Parts: sequence; structure tokens; C-alpha cells
Amino acid sequence: MTLTRFVSVLDADHETLEACLDLAAQVKADRGLGRHAPTADVLDGRHVALLFEKPSLRTRSTFEVAIRELGGEVLVPGTDSALGGREPLADVARNLERWVAGAVVRTFAQARLEAFAAAAPRLRVVNALTDEEHPCQALADMQTLRERVGDLRGRTLAFLGDGNNVAASLVHAGAMLGLHVRVCSPEGYDLPAAVAAAGRGVARHGATVRLLRDPREAVREADAVYTDVWASMGQEDQALAREAVFRPYQVNAALMAAAPAHALFMHCLPAHRGDEVTDDVLEGPASVVFDQAENRLHSQKALLALLFASH
Repeated sequence: MTLTRFVSVLDADHETLEACLDLAAQVKADRGLGRHAPTADVLDGRHVALLFEKPSLRTRSTFEVAIRELGGEVLVPGTDSALGGREPLADVARNLERWVAGAVVRTFAQARLEAFAAAAPRLRVVNALTDEEHPCQALADMQTLRERVGDLRGRTLAFLGDGNNVAASLVHAGAMLGLHVRVCSPEGYDLPAAVAAAGRGVARHGATVRLLRDPREAVREADAVYTDVWASMGQEDQALAREAVFRPYQVNAALMAAAPAHALFMHCLPAHRGDEVTDDVLEGPASVVFDQAENRLHSQKALLALLFASH
């Protein structure tokens, strides 16, 4: 398929997702070639706008570097005018569509991003995180897993914690690639049923999506153990209440001992050390968290290259 937007992992079909990860591995290998890399002129001077309503280190930095290393130009409108603060969101999108070729958007509700993309169909729009999905993180996670375990078919990833945006995109991407995904959450914080159903609907190679309560059951036979902060951006007022609920889901040495000896530890960062993960696990030999962070750059370069291949 021709990829024209990446608002959700589900905007890609199975073959396109595989192709993106293959290309991500290649651009990572080629990065040392600099301006002589095969992808160095993919954007050919075109402008891509970064519109961020939420804080970002990894996503914003890696997209800025990716756009420039693909030969493009970065536009960063002021946050006071970027996403509909002074005028309707659709008008922002329709203006930008006249000036730039793409927009990387980090916002709140997924519906806002969908409305933005619908108002400007010529723009290549990328979801840089919404409250419901984080597809670019999932790309980097799948690239990291591929590097460490090879073919993902039949492998198992256990996600512990809130059934949040990161978990949702992991379910989408993992199931499409044949990865069994287990999401283990306390009652009341489950992955939305519609997300689990969508994951099962796109699953290939026998992949399964399971929702669990028991952390030890979740990590048993897992090739990777993944967690995220207990209170995401915008939920800071719930932090104390969530701490009591999520404490049994902390990834610590005892929990990792219940997983296979080869199991990796994954986290999208930033991490709250001592909360969802202990420092010894985060800094331990099983941890690939900084590989994930590095691969944000390579997987996003590959994504942009696919988006602009026919644009």
C-alpha cells in the first residue's frame, strides 16, 4: 500500500509495517554515510512542521534530526498558535497544507489529530503521541526487539501497568508482526476492549492478545517485559492514588526472576525510578531502554521516507 499518513499503526498494512522496519535497519546501518546515505535527499528541501502540545525530549529531538538527515527543513510554530488556540484546528491544518509537506503532531485526544488530518488531506500527518495511541514509539520498540530476538513471530511481550497509549500501539504493531502481547493491569486500568479487539483483528502468524491481572503470570515465558509510568502526561493529579494501585505491578529483580533468563526489559522513557521500575532493572544487563530511544531516530527516518516516497 502507499502510506499517506501515520495517525495510527493501523494506517499501515502488514507488508508496509514490515517494510518500514526493514528500512529502519538499513538507515541505521547507513547513518555513518552522512550526506552520502541513500536516503539523504528523500525530503529534498521540503518542510515538515512539528506541532507539540505536550512536552517531549525523544520524539521532538529525533524527528528534528530525522527530517534534517533526510534533506528536509523543520518548521516549529509557536505553541500559542500551533493547534487551534487562536483559531479552529481545521483552519490551522488548512493553512499549513499550503506551506509545508508534512506535520508531526503531539496532542491530547486522538480525535483532535483525526480532525486535523481530515482537514488537510494533502499533508503527510504523523502521530507523535495522543492520549490514546503512540505509534512511533511502537515502531522503535519493534525495531529494538527485532535486533535482539530476530523474527518476532511466536515471541511474547508482556506489558505491565496502565492499558495506555503505549500499550495500545504495542498491541497493534505486535499483533501485526506475529508477536504475542500480554497486557497486565490492575482492575479499572485495563486496555480498552476496542484496542484489544483491533489487535486481534489484525493479528498474523497466530499472534494473540491477552489481558491479565497477575504480573508473574504475565512475564512467564516472556521474551520482553515492558512497563511505563503509572501516571501519564495529564494524569499528574492522580499520581498518589495510582501509586497504591500499581505498586504490585512494579518491575523489579524478583519479577524479572520469574521471567526467562533471556528476557529483555523495555521502557519508553522517561522512567520514574523506584516506581514502575527499580534502578537495578533499568540499569541492568537486560535493559534495552536506550536502544529503544536511539531507534526512535532510525524508525522515524524510515517512516518519513515511506510517507514521502510518492509525495
